[in-house]
Amino acid sequence: MFRLLFVLFILIPILEIYLLIQVGGIIGALPTVLIVIATAIIGAFLLRLQGISTLQRVQTTLSQGEIPAVELMEAVILLVCGALLLTPGFFTDAVGFLGLLPYTRRLFIFWLIKRIGIHASTPGVPRNHSQPKIIEGEYRRED
Repeated sequence: MFRLLFVLFILIPILEIYLLIQVGGIIGALPTVLIVIATAIIGAFLLRLQGISTLQRVQTTLSQGEIPAVELMEAVILLVCGALLLTPGFFTDAVGFLGLLPYTRRLFIFWLIKRIGIHASTPGVPRNHSQPKIIEGEYRRED
């Protein structure tokens, strides 16, 4: 895990610098800088909308007495995507915008749930019924 993060922290800035130079060479420096600023502003606006929507779904799920596991995972992804959108560059902006799309965000969450092996009672995520459900506790009757 540490090696992967180390490689990403080295390769992503190199890729971003390369893309900025290439795009700047084609359309010029000022338009490139304006595009980077515009994507940050648009991303922040969309992030705000998606964040409010996710917060409302968390509140709805809690009011129904359920645990908002998927919604909380969405909030974490939105946080990461917000950081990516504020990072100058085209690659991080593309990944950040993909995370803002509800469909791709949900696909990533369900892929992650299957990969990690989390068993949840979330709609659309099958539970592992091979093990019996055992609830331990104490019981005392008071009159």
